[in-house]
Amino acid sequence: MKQAALDYHAHPKPGKIEIALTKSAETARDLSLAYSPGVAEPVREIAANPENAYKYTGKGNLVAVISNGSAILGLGNLGALASKPVMEGKALLFKRFAGVDSIDIEVETESAQAFIDTVKHIACSFGGINLEDIKAPECFEIERRLIEECDIPVFHDDQHGTAIVTAAGMLNALDIAGKKIEEAKLVCLGAGSAAIACVKLLISCGMNPENILMLDSKGVIHTGRDDLNQYKALFAVDTDRRQLDDAILGADAFLGLSGPNLLSAEQLQTMAENPIVFACANPDPEIHPEVANAARSDVIMATGRSDFPNQVNNVLGFPFIFRGALDVRASRINEAMKVAAVNAIRDLAKEEVPQEVMDAYDGIKLSFGPDYIIPKPTDPRLLGKVSAAVAEAAIESRCG
Repeated sequence: MKQAALDYHAHPKPGKIEIALTKSAETARDLSLAYSPGVAEPVREIAANPENAYKYTGKGNLVAVISNGSAILGLGNLGALASKPVMEGKALLFKRFAGVDSIDIEVETESAQAFIDTVKHIACSFGGINLEDIKAPECFEIERRLIEECDIPVFHDDQHGTAIVTAAGMLNALDIAGKKIEEAKLVCLGAGSAAIACVKLLISCGMNPENILMLDSKGVIHTGRDDLNQYKALFAVDTDRRQLDDAILGADAFLGLSGPNLLSAEQLQTMAENPIVFACANPDPEIHPEVANAARSDVIMATGRSDFPNQVNNVLGFPFIFRGALDVRASRINEAMKVAAVNAIRDLAKEEVPQEVMDAYDGIKLSFGPDYIIPKPTDPRLLGKVSAAVAEAAIESRCG
């Protein structure tokens, strides 16, 4: 796999994206229209009315994928340049799944202010900005400031893309388990950007904050702790539970966004009937599915891996969320648009699966149930259903 990955990126041409022309450039007239003197006309129109940039340039279908490489998908802080393959990969996914043109931009700074200034100063070139692989807690401030200071959608996919797909799967798992979201007890192991975003969105979808226990490396986040930053403090609850052993007792659902092998079979056995386990650490989950299934035959299991059922995969969300936002020229991606995406994804999983999707997975029979709680990334219906739901929510919430 290592050599195959290196060969894929190196041959026959380095990298995963390139620029393609959308206009003819064959004749002298073509060139005079594309550049001087013809280009002066759209320049004048845009100067007179900035909205004309959407009419005469590719701005309306162009997303920047921007990172400083401080938290590269499980590999840590390896720097801006090392993040480039990931950002190119994101651009590939935008184009492949939603027809969105995308360019990667790597910013070589760990200063939140310098990063914010850089992105703000180039934002007018794009229809949207996808922030990626930026470490917490800086990512929260960076996203908040850029949303305030830019007039286009700014979306940190590590937070919200993960949250949207997780919430869609979790809501469906709760339905299958016969549990009501407002009554379900959740344990979230991990308190980074993705975990915080997931829990916030689950609350927006109806989960009771009092039924949620979040744990960081020091244990349960409770009201008696004085070492919590402002982001973790939002999830502090009044409880005498302190570690995972007692937090997990009787829990209906476990959400892991932490590290490998941190949930034991013994701990899983203490959960409630029909337990839901989202072990999303990559590449090694908090508990492997074979271990979980051996411990509990009634478990509903999801991971971040494609080689197990129920992969929590951000590609189910971000391409279509941006597609919908771009199509109605939304100024931001708000909570209503995120919830709309959650419901569109979860509803699609309940529909009959096209044969072409099952063929892409070796012909395995797929239907709504414990081993199929969220759609597969290759499902062509995602584009229409999720994008339309997001666009409609943007308009209804006066964001588009």
